[in-house]
Amino acid sequence: MRTSTRLVAFAAVAALTTGLLAGCANDSDDDSSGSNSGGDAKGKTTLTIGTFGVFGYKQAGLYDEYMKLHPNISIKENVTTRTDVYWPKVLTRLQAGSGTDDIQAIEVGNITEAVQTQADKFVDLGKEVDKSQWLEWKNAQATTKDGKLIGLGTDVGPMAICYRKDLFEKAGLETDRTKLAAQWKGDWAKYVDLGKQYMKKAPSGTKYVDSASSVYNAALGGGSERYYDKDGNVIWDKSDGVKKAWDAAMTVATSNMSAKLKQFDKPWDQGFANGTFATVACPAWMIGYIEQKSGDSGKGNWDVAAAPTAANWGGSFVGVPTAGKHQKEAIALAKWLTAPEQQAKVFAKQASFPSTPSAYASLKPAAETTSYFSDAPITQIFADSAKTIPVQYFGVKDQPINTALTDVGILQVEQKGKSPSQGWDAAKSEIKDVLGQ
Repeated sequence: MRTSTRLVAFAAVAALTTGLLAGCANDSDDDSSGSNSGGDAKGKTTLTIGTFGVFGYKQAGLYDEYMKLHPNISIKENVTTRTDVYWPKVLTRLQAGSGTDDIQAIEVGNITEAVQTQADKFVDLGKEVDKSQWLEWKNAQATTKDGKLIGLGTDVGPMAICYRKDLFEKAGLETDRTKLAAQWKGDWAKYVDLGKQYMKKAPSGTKYVDSASSVYNAALGGGSERYYDKDGNVIWDKSDGVKKAWDAAMTVATSNMSAKLKQFDKPWDQGFANGTFATVACPAWMIGYIEQKSGDSGKGNWDVAAAPTAANWGGSFVGVPTAGKHQKEAIALAKWLTAPEQQAKVFAKQASFPSTPSAYASLKPAAETTSYFSDAPITQIFADSAKTIPVQYFGVKDQPINTALTDVGILQVEQKGKSPSQGWDAAKSEIKDVLGQ
């Protein structure tokens, strides 16, 4: 879903997403989660929660609210900025059976590893909650073969297409979001084909998309197959989802429609401000990012349309380690933080899209955000996508495989002029090293 490189990059984005993307900047980079104290000087039970990036719980005032409701509880959040640093530390502490936080966040790219290799280190939360509150596919990602639910879903990253309607108009293309979505409905290849039309009359200095990797990740997020099958077997080179995503990305990479920008690098940010590209595949968490980076130049020019297929890019979970000293209290807090009402509050603060469908009807994006995106029905578009996203199976080496395909294979073609077959071979060689073959 997210490459390790992107996870580092996401760490630079302040207060825009939780765990999808939850790999953003935070209040503190001090991971002091080795201490699991039983109580403070006032006799309260101190619960620690280990997170990465900005989950939004503190920012939305949820910790303060919970402590007011439970005067005997004190909450301490231990934050690590980078997920590629956070998760190895968590694994070490889980294996040691000590030093974990009472609640540990788990990024979607790590959830399969947790399910397959660390399930006995987490409490079965399926026995504690009404699982029907969460999206079925979200629960499936955190469920073991014998039915144990090791994590409660926080946010998800349902996909849409954000586009500059001013640039579309100048290129002679449809600008109405509903009619536009109908043109590419059902197939990311149709979205790419529209780029060929855009480039025929593209406004000077603009491209259709930001990057081929962006198209790859978006298309891959809508397929039922990624790099592993449901039994944990590596199928990346036989996956229908990978093939379709790769083909779409290669059409972009070998054409003139890409701005060839690496996402979350500074030139990409500048591309938003300068109106360099007309479209970008945008998960829900990217809405705030676009608004921030485009600034006044994008106000009222950006619009949002449904993506070709329902797709997901991002999301996290919270689990309760069995090594924790306050399991009962930690379970209660984890349930409360991920309840629909609290997920809606986090959305209102930073647009992290809930994994609990019952919250969707009450979601209210900021008025300025709605206005910025041409009064698009943002929550409805993302909600419709979230409800129909297919179950995807993530493997233990999912992230490094994705990195090899995007940051090695696709970049070889897009930025170095290699052929698609050469890019594939370069990625294949990298993946062999990742898998130890």
